[in-house]
Amino acid sequence: VVVLLIVVVLSYRQLIKAYPSGGGDYEVASKNLGEVPGVIVAAALLVDYVLTVAVSVASGVDNIISALPELNPFRVEIAVGFVILIVIVNLRGVREASSVFAIPTYLFIGSVGIMIVVGLGRTLLGDAPVAESAQYAVQAESLTQAALILLVLRAFSSGCSALTGVEAVSNGVPAFRMPKIRNAQTTLTMMGGIAIMLFAGLTILALISGVHYAENPCHLIGFDCANNPQPSLMAQVAAATFGMGSIPFFIIQAATACVLLLAANTAFNGFPLLGAVLARDGYAPKALNTRGDRLVYSNGMIILGIVAIGVLIVYQANLTTLIQLYIIGVFVSFSLGQIGMVKHWRRALRGLKDLPPEAARQQSAAIERRSAVSGLWINSVGAGMTVLVLLIVTITKFTHGAWLVFIAIPILAVLMLGVNRYYRDVEHEIQMDDTVHFGSSGDVAIILVNRLQKPVMKAIDYALAAKHDKTLAVHVAITDEESAKLQKEWDEHDMPIPLVIIESPYRTYTSPVSSFIKSYREKHGSSVVTVYLPQFIVGHWWESILHNRRSRRLAQQLMLVHGVSITLVPWLLDSSEVIYGRRSRPLPGQQRGGQPVAQVPARPARKTPGDSAS
Repeated sequence: VVVLLIVVVLSYRQLIKAYPSGGGDYEVASKNLGEVPGVIVAAALLVDYVLTVAVSVASGVDNIISALPELNPFRVEIAVGFVILIVIVNLRGVREASSVFAIPTYLFIGSVGIMIVVGLGRTLLGDAPVAESAQYAVQAESLTQAALILLVLRAFSSGCSALTGVEAVSNGVPAFRMPKIRNAQTTLTMMGGIAIMLFAGLTILALISGVHYAENPCHLIGFDCANNPQPSLMAQVAAATFGMGSIPFFIIQAATACVLLLAANTAFNGFPLLGAVLARDGYAPKALNTRGDRLVYSNGMIILGIVAIGVLIVYQANLTTLIQLYIIGVFVSFSLGQIGMVKHWRRALRGLKDLPPEAARQQSAAIERRSAVSGLWINSVGAGMTVLVLLIVTITKFTHGAWLVFIAIPILAVLMLGVNRYYRDVEHEIQMDDTVHFGSSGDVAIILVNRLQKPVMKAIDYALAAKHDKTLAVHVAITDEESAKLQKEWDEHDMPIPLVIIESPYRTYTSPVSSFIKSYREKHGSSVVTVYLPQFIVGHWWESILHNRRSRRLAQQLMLVHGVSITLVPWLLDSSEVIYGRRSRPLPGQQRGGQPVAQVPARPARKTPGDSAS
């Protein structure tokens, strides 16, 4: 695992240098292997980001429960609460999130490093730490040589989870400060070095202290699995080194829980960035490429949080089950990304061979050639090792739940290809061509009238102010009595526009209006028809259910009629005062753009009959 981690870190340093735009393995596979491999990599990474959040949070909660076993009944609730907290912190912005995450990260590295030094020191002095689980026996099973090899490979595949997070650095290069490439490479190298030291140190210390950790704790003879949760490996090593319930034990458990919870932050950096790249390329909804006022891709973060919470609830935050789904996606992206980098360097070397003799002899060309050759060797080794590990992980974890990932990735890839095909079809449909011309003649305004009320008067006033060529009021006659009453009121108020009453034999509203507009356009040529619809503005959600249903339904129907545009005329009911404060808030991006935010004035108070005239 340590050797594999070194190779992957070196390989991704090359990838960051060659593709620093933040697309990572997705960009490499798309540009070098084609559309389908690129989409498969993107789908694998998206799935792995979700599982990174779920596994990290579940593992963090597991370490909390190892220190405080009485919290075990609330495992799922605690996990969901932590995901919500991480989402909120990330939505505050990258700068604020970085400062929050730095302290527990350094505390974890320092405390675990001290524990490894103390544990190894005690061993050298003849006082080796002994874990409580060392006294438990494991139910032995007779294994064939092939089964034993498979067991070792399965242990290796679980250890490969130490490599997760490497791809997040390559996908998050745009989030680094200048110089981005150097800072990303330095971060990746430091992360790899720290991971190697901690992984090797903890493994050695766990072997020395005799830690027993079973996938099914009931297989440990002597352990009361019915009443006690199995302590995490970190908790067992810390208890063996410093003593159960000691201050260093709780410090290490707190630091471990924090850093595991914050490990989800890599996904909350990588998932939104990758989602933005996919949206920019047309493989995901455009909303994923929209930044909030905190300069973060808020939609991607919210989606990741919701899906991760769903996974935690479905699997009851069970780390043993979730870990079986893990790392498949990341090694799919590792493998295709490294293969793509091999093709990238081979193409670069072919380009250098085609240079003119004078340019080929220059020092810069020699440097580029050496860089391409070294990159080709590094990424070739990386491709071979990651493909081999992917095969091992697939074989050892497929029947333990990893098959779900192999279903999710193709489904997600097909959906992304479908989204891209849809966007391309729409773009082809709306692009300019030789048939585009301005040939509309006439301009007609239609105000739909049910009863003669203030909202209708406001709509008529708007239509007259727009100075259309012709303005009509249209009423759908549901009953003869209502139509006659409206015509009488219309004449009494001497309305400035004619009233047209259309019959509705089946007492429907939308179909007669659509038919009237279509027949009017056929009779008078290609007129542009503007339909004015009064609409109530209310202050409570339940009022929306009681109002505007006919307007919304009619607007949806008329949008399908050629040559018709809809104008909604708002009428603010008294309850709309509730939302006046909301209207004074800035729109998304308004603060960031430096635009002034005009405050909405308070509505004047209505006079009661008892008020004196001013």
